[in-house]
Amino acid sequence: MKILPWAGDSIFPALCETLLAWRKSAPDTRDLPWRDEPTPYHVWISEIMLQQTRAAVVRGYYLRFLDALPTVRDLAAVDDDALMKLWQGLGYYSRARNLKRAAQAIVTDHGGELPSDFDALLALPGIGRYTASAIASFAYGEPRPAVDGNFLRVAARVTANGIDIAKDTTKRALESALAPSYPGGRDAGLLNEAFMDLGATVCLPNGTPLCRVCPAARLCLAHEYGTEQDYPVKTALKARRKEQHTVLLLSCGDRIAIRKRPARGLLADLWEYPNIEGKLTKRTVRAHLEAEGFHILDITPLPPTRHIFSHIEWNLAGWAVSVANTNEPPLMVAEEIEGAPPTLLWVRRAELTERYSIPTAFGYFTPQ
Repeated sequence: MKILPWAGDSIFPALCETLLAWRKSAPDTRDLPWRDEPTPYHVWISEIMLQQTRAAVVRGYYLRFLDALPTVRDLAAVDDDALMKLWQGLGYYSRARNLKRAAQAIVTDHGGELPSDFDALLALPGIGRYTASAIASFAYGEPRPAVDGNFLRVAARVTANGIDIAKDTTKRALESALAPSYPGGRDAGLLNEAFMDLGATVCLPNGTPLCRVCPAARLCLAHEYGTEQDYPVKTALKARRKEQHTVLLLSCGDRIAIRKRPARGLLADLWEYPNIEGKLTKRTVRAHLEAEGFHILDITPLPPTRHIFSHIEWNLAGWAVSVANTNEPPLMVAEEIEGAPPTLLWVRRAELTERYSIPTAFGYFTPQ
């Protein structure tokens, strides 16, 4: 792949020097726990969690995760349901599955220690160029720019560059342009933190950037031209596909019915409440369940809700359905989901909280 030059890169040496000095002189007001002990394992876990998730949300998950799985070997050996429970609410569950797969590879191929070699890190499941650069710089002091969205926004504004930051070639070009200005050792991680912190707290993505307090304002071409809000340029995302589903919260005495989703696709292999495509009326729900052999005691509507994934929007209707309390609750064939297991699993309400991971998309309907 040919890497094109990044326009305005003559500013980068002065920018790197300025931001590193700013990071060293200013107190770390973000108080992020993964910065307290930047071991390779800690950096890796935090960076995977921070993909698609705000730092304020990640904090609690990160501390809970490390308390339960303090080492790579613990992660490699963890039960899948226990792992999904730790991840519940963070979304993008493939990240957790890749963490375990990578941990198993690290134990098998690297003696339980994350490799320091950039290419070896890239070879692990779920680790791309940004995450490999973050681990290499924060944990091993390698002079690697960890180019994320904040990083790209700062660079685009400082250089008044209209390059499309959504393209992989843009990120690779920025890595190449910055590499000669990057220090090694602890300063490599500090400079990456400086870019990230500036983008998160000063060079803001939404609203007006706080140029009056920006340490790089004197270098910034967009600020000089008064065009800060014109950058960065990013390809517009495709409109999300909208889907309608009806969720059935089936209860039988103290038990709630759940089932596993297919091993592939959206929310793969996670537990869910049974649901059917479309918006079903009370009459349709009753007819559907009675055809499956249920004896219905009561059907109550639940408040509708909406859940947004990166590429799909779910509009969800819900019904709480109480069925006859027999010794052996009836089973329902999951015909609406190809490849799904043919039976429901009936679990006690307490188990929903303690053991089984229900994705947020269905968690709106979890009984209290």
